[in-house]
Amino acid sequence: CVGEDIQKLIDAGVVSFKIEGRMRRKEYVSAAVSYYRTLLDGQANDKAKAAALSALKRTYNRGNYTKGLAFGQDKRFLSRAVQGHLGEKVGVVKVISGKFFVESPMLPVSGDAFKILRNGKEVGGAVFAKKEGRGFIISSKTRLLNGDNVFITTDSSLNDSLNAITKKAAVRIQLSFIEGERAVACSQGVCVRSEAVLQQANSSALTVEEVKNCFLKTDGLPFEIDFASVDVQGKVFIAKSQLNALRRAFYQEIYQSLTKLDREQVEYTPLQAPCLKGNNSKTAVILSRSSLGNQAVHADVCIYKPDRYGETLPDEFIDGSFEKYVYFPAFLTENDLQAVLSYAPFIDGIYAESYAGIAFAKENGLKLFAGTGLHLTNALSIAKLLEAGATYYAISKELETHVQSALCGDNAFVLSSGDIKVMDLCYCPFEKTCHRCDKREWYALTDENARKFPVRRYQGALGECRFEVYNCAALVGKGVKNVGKLIDATRWNAQSVLDIQDSEEQQKALYEKYTMGHHKNNPLL
Repeated sequence: CVGEDIQKLIDAGVVSFKIEGRMRRKEYVSAAVSYYRTLLDGQANDKAKAAALSALKRTYNRGNYTKGLAFGQDKRFLSRAVQGHLGEKVGVVKVISGKFFVESPMLPVSGDAFKILRNGKEVGGAVFAKKEGRGFIISSKTRLLNGDNVFITTDSSLNDSLNAITKKAAVRIQLSFIEGERAVACSQGVCVRSEAVLQQANSSALTVEEVKNCFLKTDGLPFEIDFASVDVQGKVFIAKSQLNALRRAFYQEIYQSLTKLDREQVEYTPLQAPCLKGNNSKTAVILSRSSLGNQAVHADVCIYKPDRYGETLPDEFIDGSFEKYVYFPAFLTENDLQAVLSYAPFIDGIYAESYAGIAFAKENGLKLFAGTGLHLTNALSIAKLLEAGATYYAISKELETHVQSALCGDNAFVLSSGDIKVMDLCYCPFEKTCHRCDKREWYALTDENARKFPVRRYQGALGECRFEVYNCAALVGKGVKNVGKLIDATRWNAQSVLDIQDSEEQQKALYEKYTMGHHKNNPLL
């Protein structure tokens, strides 16, 4: 939850914000919109802001909100205790005569539900039973204890109020009912007249109040009615059915005018996909300190992954007779950027896994190798990237071989063999405290099918741990014709992998667990 720091994003130039809604209940969406509307309107006091945030927590909250990654890596980013909706704390349990009493200023209603936590872990649920004294009684199938924390997860009254919020279009109307003329209803350039001329009433005449009461009914349309004028002249008679028919016809016309689509044919020039020309016979290898070892590496391009950003680059890398790039991961802090910049005298450029790398390379006079993380899938994107100054680009590893081949050029690479990175983690995936951590470089995550996914630990400039998760099977292949080979040797001896880049059988023997990816049985190999 960015919260009041949203102003910092506005000051940075952001003009539009998206609030999540997919797979969320409508009361959550309502609370989220209301919360940020409260902040952005700038009129609310601290009490109103706190109330809006409380409503948000009660509709969906997995353990109090963090600010995510935009404003620094929050240590509470990962919650191991509660994965579902936690709600908001409203009190603690006091066991009195076998009853579970909660002292709280809150006034629950029937239908309210609660989650109970003990020592930070969920132990059960509860529902509102009755009001009592300075609090209320809850009912639970779980045996609750003194001091258990009570969190409300379903606030029925709040949900009802949030779901009742609707956004309506303001409609300002002018109404005229003059004896001897047809009735007229107008608004926003739309005018509708009654079919018949208004006659003189034999008994009770039409009143302004009756007209307003009729036109306040919007027939389910999302209108907020405001009367600019209601003119009733003479002793007017109009049948109730005719008055209702006029209202319905009028509001339908307004609805049509507000929702009318401009169907004019728009003239445009179709985008022409640029032709990517040339062949690339170079080999690039991604490696770490352990995979580099103490030996020379024979490749055209070498991409180095530091164990800790800011560490001294290995001599074998600095002295190597290849183009030198440093790995620019998807997530970096300002300190990490400074650490990468400290490598500038020793390298040619950066291998960027995020679009931040494009600006970083340009600002600091470094070459740019656009990595697989940029997911380049079409010629237009590649052409724009080359215009931005990219020296090399890696075609998306998720494309089939014939599509990769169509995107080749003298700057192109494709992941041909080695490791396949599938995920970046900027928080610790293990339930360990730092003082107990064994600080290994490699771990493994095992899924329900006993497949092991290698996990590499590395550190940011301030020593904070981050992790890369790799596919359970390495990629076997010889690449794509006329496209440079990109080999990920992060967890293998780099030169050994380079030596077998053209032998699938030797790759299979080395990797043991392997996949052919999209290359298998493709005639363009």
